[in-house]
Amino acid sequence: MYDEHWYSFQEVPQSRPSAVKTRHRRANSLLQQPEETTDNNIPEEPLPALFEDQEDVNAPPEATVLRRAKSYSDFYDIATAHLAGGHGGPKQMNKKAKGRRNNHNLWDALMIPVSAASKLPVEEGIYDDTLAQELLQASQQEYLLYHDQLTLTERHLGTLIDDANSALKTLETLCQSFRAVEEQTTPFKAQCDDLLEEQKRLQTLADEVGTDLHYYAYLDTVSRRLNALGAGRLVDDDAFGDILANLDSCIEFMIQHPQYRDADTYQARYQALLTKALHLLEVGFNNRLDQVSGELARQITNTQSESARHALAYGRFEEVLMNSYSLIPNIQRVILGAYDQNGQPRTGPNVDIFANTANNLFHAYFAVRDRDLKPLAQHDLATFHLECKESSIDTAARNYVKQCFERSFSEATLFRKVFSIEAPYSPNPKSAFTALNSHQRSLVTGTNIAPIATNLQSKLQTCDLQAICNLVGWVTNEYLLVDYDEDETPFVAHCRELTSRLLAEHLWTFTDGFFDAEIAKSITKAVVPPEAIKLGAPSAGEGGGASAAFPVVKRAIELLVLFDQSMPKERCQRNSPVIFKLVRETIAALQRAEVRIKASSTKNGGTDPDLFMIKNLLILKNELLTLEIGDVRNGTGGQGATGAFGSSIQHLGQIWESLPTAGNLFGLVSSSVSTFSSYIPGSFLLSRAAGSITGSGSGSGTTAPGAAESQDAGEQLDELLRQSIYAFTRRWAAIFNEAKVKASKAGGRTLSQLERELDEMLETAFNTQPEVVEKLKEAIQLDAQAQLTGAAGGSGVKTSGSRTGKEKGSVYTGGSRASRGSSRRM
Repeated sequence: MYDEHWYSFQEVPQSRPSAVKTRHRRANSLLQQPEETTDNNIPEEPLPALFEDQEDVNAPPEATVLRRAKSYSDFYDIATAHLAGGHGGPKQMNKKAKGRRNNHNLWDALMIPVSAASKLPVEEGIYDDTLAQELLQASQQEYLLYHDQLTLTERHLGTLIDDANSALKTLETLCQSFRAVEEQTTPFKAQCDDLLEEQKRLQTLADEVGTDLHYYAYLDTVSRRLNALGAGRLVDDDAFGDILANLDSCIEFMIQHPQYRDADTYQARYQALLTKALHLLEVGFNNRLDQVSGELARQITNTQSESARHALAYGRFEEVLMNSYSLIPNIQRVILGAYDQNGQPRTGPNVDIFANTANNLFHAYFAVRDRDLKPLAQHDLATFHLECKESSIDTAARNYVKQCFERSFSEATLFRKVFSIEAPYSPNPKSAFTALNSHQRSLVTGTNIAPIATNLQSKLQTCDLQAICNLVGWVTNEYLLVDYDEDETPFVAHCRELTSRLLAEHLWTFTDGFFDAEIAKSITKAVVPPEAIKLGAPSAGEGGGASAAFPVVKRAIELLVLFDQSMPKERCQRNSPVIFKLVRETIAALQRAEVRIKASSTKNGGTDPDLFMIKNLLILKNELLTLEIGDVRNGTGGQGATGAFGSSIQHLGQIWESLPTAGNLFGLVSSSVSTFSSYIPGSFLLSRAAGSITGSGSGSGTTAPGAAESQDAGEQLDELLRQSIYAFTRRWAAIFNEAKVKASKAGGRTLSQLERELDEMLETAFNTQPEVVEKLKEAIQLDAQAQLTGAAGGSGVKTSGSRTGKEKGSVYTGGSRASRGSSRRM
């Protein structure tokens, strides 16, 4: 609060209003105490009584609302006006209003001049201390109220603090009490947890015991149901499926717990009940089939319309058979207990029982289907025989295959709807395919294609090879090698599977037998007249070089083309026994012809045996390359040469690089031969060591022992072609070398005559392949140079020092003699 002397009154010197100059100046702050006057000459005097009306000094001042000061000077005026008007009497309001109007004049009245104040008499004893105290109390009344409120608030806050401290002490006591209780209840909680764990264990044990007892107690329930009168009606009820599932679970439980009491006995009894239940299902299904068959069989027999028969055999049969409450779903549950959706066997303790029942159901179903659809099968077969007589066998066979495939697809669709599984081809002996295929039937289905093959083969036995190949090629291209841009339809997939099995199991083997018979007839045992064993000039038209080939080679090429057209490429290119036998027998026929040429060399019109072999072997090799047949093995499955070679006959292959020359100087001519080695595709087939055939002789038509025993007929052909080229070039190189020596003697043939003779011979054999002629000539020239170089090198070892021209000539002569010796051996 403020000091008391701040509210003390001081005498103000009186002055005339006229003498006081009013000016606007900054007033002192009312919050500060008035400064002491510096004028010591003016004595302090008490204020005279200025109150007009005396009122009760102890009464509180009247409550007024102070105006908000707009400035510091206004606040000062309002404060002084308030202090001046607070002690009024009845005229307080009037004074207050006057003070508001003339507040500046009031202050001027209080400002008494110093001269006037000094003349006033000094009144002593007027100042009353009690009055000052009362005045001070009245002026501080508002502040005292605030002080009392603050004091009351302080007492309340103190009380709150005391209460909070008491609550904290109480809480601390409670915490200590709770800690003590927790320490005491921890062992009790542990004991309760142990009791709960024990309770859970006992509950689990009780559940397990109850479950195990269920497997034992179910025996009486299921025995009463299956042994009751009218138990056969259960197969058409949903509860029958639950019985099968429960019996399966009970048997599996007894197998998994053999240590339980009487587990073996209960297992045997459950298996007996399961067998009885499945037997009831079989009986119910047979009765249902007999009922449907009795209703539709007569209608199918009495109907002559093909479309009506098809509708009765498939649409109506499906509708009547499936019109049952739960018989078909229960059958499907049994089938799926033995096989999955794709017909593969399942695993489990009761799979064998379910599989046996499934096989019985299949047998009963197809027995009824064979009996009901027998008129349709007989009608199709009669139509096939009639078309074979009236039209060609090829057209009749195609129509018969199409009809059988359509019926097979309809039958497969009906089978899938009844039994809810597929039966694609599977080599697994426990699959559904094997179970269905074991039943020999006259009905054509997805698993039984024997009727188609039997009926076709009975008619094709009397046909020629061309007709058989046409039918096999049509079936292959129509169904097996189809390529659609869109997704494959179920019918196309079914026909492709049937075709693959029909070809692999029946028609391909049947066709291979006809090819074997034709090979033995036209190649192995072919009778070739003497005039056919000669080199003829090939025509430039159709056929090319093959037009003048050996007749056996011509027939072999025709058979190769026919086999390639009727079979897929995968079967022709690898491990085909027909191709192997065909090539091998053709090579043997050529070897026999070569022996005949050598035996009658004076009667065959000058036919060269080596050139004969080269020409015909090249024609055969070229045909194999054209047809992209590289692996000519007898089904051994070995990795042979790859296909896709060039088809031009003038490309002989890199066979030239492996040809041995005189003196085994292959390195001498390899640089020259490499210029045309790029013309020879497939040289890796022919690359062998040169010494492997050096001792085989020249022009010998016999096959090396290793080649004869080879399982790849293509390698055997390449080996013979290499030997023939080597013998031909070496023999003619020796002839040219000998002609050079005898050029000066009379009666000998000159080089020009030999060259002209060689040209005529090569032109006769290869008039349409000039590149082959050029390569053979080049090979002969290189071989002649190699023989001369080898002979000179051999004689140079025996001589030493300088040689004369005569000695050099003797060396050349020696070389020619050596060539003559080798020529005689050839």
